[in-house]
Amino acid sequence: MYQPLVLLPGLICDQRLWRDVIDGLADRIAPMVADLRLDDSIVSMAKRTLAVAPPRFTLAGLSMGGYVALEIIRQAPHRVTHLALLDTSARADTEERRETRRKGIEMVRQGKFIGVSKGLLGNLIAPHHLGTPLAAEVQAMSERVGEAVYIRQQQANMNRADSLPTLGEIAIPTLVGVGALDKMTPPELAEEMASGISEAELVQFPDAAHLPTMENPGPVVAAMRSWLAR
Repeated sequence: MYQPLVLLPGLICDQRLWRDVIDGLADRIAPMVADLRLDDSIVSMAKRTLAVAPPRFTLAGLSMGGYVALEIIRQAPHRVTHLALLDTSARADTEERRETRRKGIEMVRQGKFIGVSKGLLGNLIAPHHLGTPLAAEVQAMSERVGEAVYIRQQQANMNRADSLPTLGEIAIPTLVGVGALDKMTPPELAEEMASGISEAELVQFPDAAHLPTMENPGPVVAAMRSWLAR
């Protein structure tokens, strides 16, 4: 029987982020990639996703998608059977991080979106993936999503809730995964989340930074297959 799996993309990401995972789990999932492009708050993204999701489902979010996943758990915990949090954090933004996001928004409003998105590449993928076809795919994905969405999503990210205090309320099989080379949400943040969730399993994905579902999807698929079987 196919398991309904709701997949939540990260900042300026679209369905391409999850393509290889969907292909790798095609024999056991009924996937739905949520549209997180329309709202400027994590709460609204979660509400919109819940409005179109199956009555009961497994849930996976990467980066910003992880923030939305944690909000979905707050809004409708009874609807989620399994949770995967990849390359994300349970913490709210620091003021320093908010200021960085504000500067990015201002640059985009000045017409510098391509420069901002290209500047993000070095944090999104491992250094040895820069200048490769994979880097071109990540850049093309960000350009498809576009500048208006970037602004909305950064506004949502900077105003999100602190989820650390509520991690202990999560009591479903949970996968906490992180690229071993992730600089944006490094492994210690994944360890922090995993330590706060009673049913969590922590997995590091080799040869990947912030986008392991694109950089090295094989280990992600393997970890998610094991997680779905729990």
